[in-house]
Amino acid sequence: MVTIRCSGVTFTNIEAVIFDKDGTLENSQEYLRNLGHKRSRLIDAQIPGIGEPLLMAFGLDGSSLDPAGLLAVGSTRENQIAAAAYIAETGRGWIESLAIAKKAFAEAEQVLRSSAPSPLFVGSLEVLQFLSSAGLKLGILSAANTAAVQAFVKKYQLEPYIQLQMGVDSELTKPDPALFIQACQALGVKPENSLMVGDSAGDMEMASKAGAAGCIGIRWNKSVGINLAEADVIISQLDEIEIFQPDS
Repeated sequence: MVTIRCSGVTFTNIEAVIFDKDGTLENSQEYLRNLGHKRSRLIDAQIPGIGEPLLMAFGLDGSSLDPAGLLAVGSTRENQIAAAAYIAETGRGWIESLAIAKKAFAEAEQVLRSSAPSPLFVGSLEVLQFLSSAGLKLGILSAANTAAVQAFVKKYQLEPYIQLQMGVDSELTKPDPALFIQACQALGVKPENSLMVGDSAGDMEMASKAGAAGCIGIRWNKSVGINLAEADVIISQLDEIEIFQPDS
């Protein structure tokens, strides 16, 4: 176990650090914007006039992505259900509406698969290497599906440092504390010996209710508009997470 200090806040007896992916390790805003617009256009092509309301539901306003909006923090399933609800308002049945949403989502992801991958935030790799070398178990717990998390880890060759690659593949999603508890169990640690690092209120609420040792909120480049009130400490770069070694 190690002691971690972050902007003057100290966390003791830490065995594991669990990271969110989008907006925390991965600078995915541009990809998410493109994904949301593509989903909306595909659905609008079948149901003219629904595109703009869908963009608003996703949290998209032109080129601006709401960091606390549905697209930024919701799971794929939650986004599909929201889209299907708008489709159902046009008089279509629920089964048909959900099928239209799922098909459009799959097509959008297929189209964007060949686009350049979202980059790691600067310094993320070095922080993961540093924490891993200190003997900490590291994991990713994302609202994206597990396949997306695995692809991210493989793309950036993070396998030596990341012991847990976990996404949302069922109705259980953030901020349900059961997800964090499951992640800790998979890592073989207790929540009270684990830290959560994320960029959304859902990350903070999930970990806090699960009994985590602490919640570290990140606002890259001091970005605003993100509610991290439940965080124990808020940082603007991951390298503010330090192993605390008291003077002997």
